[in-house]
Amino acid sequence: MEGVKVRNLIIGKGRPKICVPIVGVTQEDIMRDAEQVCRLPADLVEWRADWYEDVSDLTKVLETSGKLKESLGELPLLFTFRTAKEGGEKSLEEGDYIRLNQTVIESGCVDLLDIELFTGDQAVAALIESAHKHQVKVIVSSHDFRKTPSRDTILGRLKKMQELGADIPKIAVMPQTRDDVLALLAATLEMSERYAKGPIITMSMSGAGVVSRLAGETFGSAVTYGSAGQQSAPGQIPVEELANILNMIHKSQGDQ
Repeated sequence: MEGVKVRNLIIGKGRPKICVPIVGVTQEDIMRDAEQVCRLPADLVEWRADWYEDVSDLTKVLETSGKLKESLGELPLLFTFRTAKEGGEKSLEEGDYIRLNQTVIESGCVDLLDIELFTGDQAVAALIESAHKHQVKVIVSSHDFRKTPSRDTILGRLKKMQELGADIPKIAVMPQTRDDVLALLAATLEMSERYAKGPIITMSMSGAGVVSRLAGETFGSAVTYGSAGQQSAPGQIPVEELANILNMIHKSQGDQ
């Protein structure tokens, strides 16, 4: 399985990479958060633009993304507008969602883009094609904040993301039982060992699913999300604690 290179970072090699979301509401908030993240053991940064108060103004989105990229230096930047139906802060009409992502793709200000699977096959494939033309890597994602689908459904979604051209398929689900966490981990292991052509990202959310955020190196998830203050999803662990645990697990894996 090949890793995905983003700047000097190779996702899918070594210990799972730590992604830190920025969830500021104003440009001032976002830039302050960026300064903080640069002092943390983060591998990449996600700008959750659905939190941004001016996200409907594309000129301001471009201005903020440019400042953010400059502030982050060599840290890769992932742009995400998480829609309300998948746990985000705002809703966008499909055309506006596509236009926003296309504008960001063409800006040269981001290294990765998160596109939601259920935007529709044609739209997702078109955005992926455009992103690749502009040297932007793509995470195709699916989030279920109500339940954990069956193992076969999780596998099916990850395979479909890969078929559509995703550089990194991602799925996050909400457990109702401990068996749900096991189903997510089992699907992750099967996908990574049998079907994946590159790295994948999976997680079981909330406190019950925290183990999935820590065990990526064992089961096959290449990125985990840690918080630098306010969480962008339930169950995120503070970045410094997360880095210590992942490093410990990575060392033990190497000792085997």
